[in-house]
Amino acid sequence: MYQPSGEELKSVEAWFAEYDALAEQGAIEELADLAVFPMNLATDVPDGYAAVRQWTRAEYIEAMKEAMGGGTAGLDLESTRTPHFISPNLVVVETEATMTIADRKESMHYADLLVRTEDGWAFQTMVQGGWGYGWPAAKRG
Repeated sequence: MYQPSGEELKSVEAWFAEYDALAEQGAIEELADLAVFPMNLATDVPDGYAAVRQWTRAEYIEAMKEAMGGGTAGLDLESTRTPHFISPNLVVVETEATMTIADRKESMHYADLLVRTEDGWAFQTMVQGGWGYGWPAAKRG
């Protein structure tokens, strides 16, 4: 198994600090700059099975505008991230997060695949349950 150095761990933490700051501002275009497209998504269909698809940059921006609105500022968002390095260039980051919306705490559990590019880390795959409303269930073969 690959064991990341302290510097490699800090580079992933720094990437998420940049991502979180942009998300707080609702800077969707800049968030898209931190990704590799097409982006893979894996989720599930409520009361069904897994669902997968790919987003273009334009589809990502549209979805994030709808999901984030003006940003995450004021949501009292707290995240605990656990990186699992596959290699020096691939890391799956598992996140457990809690945010407060209208005095109600919401918990989330998701994972991102970050890939190292010439420009630094970029996210390429998002995995989170519950996004598949209206998506067709995944099919084998």
